[in-house]
Amino acid sequence: MKPLNLLVVDDEPLARRRVVRLLRQLPWAGQIEEAAHVQQALACLDRFEAHILLLDIQMPGGSGFDLLAQWTQSARRSGRPGPPPAVVFVTAFDDQACRAFDASATDYITKPIEPGRFQLALERARRATEMQDGAQRIAELEEALATLRRTAPPRGPAELWVKTQGHYARIACASITRIQAERDYARIHADGRDYLYNASLSELARQLPAQDFIRIHRSMVVRIDAVRRLGVGAFSSLTLALSDGATVRVGRTYTVGVRARLMPGGHL
Repeated sequence: MKPLNLLVVDDEPLARRRVVRLLRQLPWAGQIEEAAHVQQALACLDRFEAHILLLDIQMPGGSGFDLLAQWTQSARRSGRPGPPPAVVFVTAFDDQACRAFDASATDYITKPIEPGRFQLALERARRATEMQDGAQRIAELEEALATLRRTAPPRGPAELWVKTQGHYARIACASITRIQAERDYARIHADGRDYLYNASLSELARQLPAQDFIRIHRSMVVRIDAVRRLGVGAFSSLTLALSDGATVRVGRTYTVGVRARLMPGGHL
């Protein structure tokens, strides 16, 4: 079986590592490259012949939509030889939206990743690479891109404005490590500081990008990319070591969901 090269595009290092770990279990996986954002991925595609592209849809600084649109436009203008890579989208969409891709050479994986579904999507992508009609593949990518744009959920704000000491401070969601409940308010920890936000934790959590944050306790939400280590305690309880140096406990009723979200297919 011919080895196939793969490019993984995701802004979350933990998510990339999980995907790469699963890819290395495939007997036909060749060279595996990683990119954290659109421009890095485009540069990689210029120097690296990727047969399969695993693409996160929602990333800061440019979405997976932007990457595909720029790549297909460039391919059409340059008359790039050979077929484009088969694309496997990594999505947070519901099953109804994802079923739109079942008949296409383009496939999808939902987060958190389920290993069986991952293998099915990659096998479909491997078979899709056998298509030699590059123009047909580009047309399929453009059709899938249009469908995704119609069905994509809103991402949520990239920043929050918080009143502090008589003025408003702008906090980038990407800088937040954790948010904890304080009665009817929420305390936001970001960039080494903390801010009291005039809303409950539940109200604030509904405003945040769902794919970037996870509730680990009834009184705490953390940003997924801020998690550095997972610890296991008595009776399989979990603790998370965060990038700001804090160690936080996962609530018992949240343990299964947190484990599945942070380590799909993994074992603790």
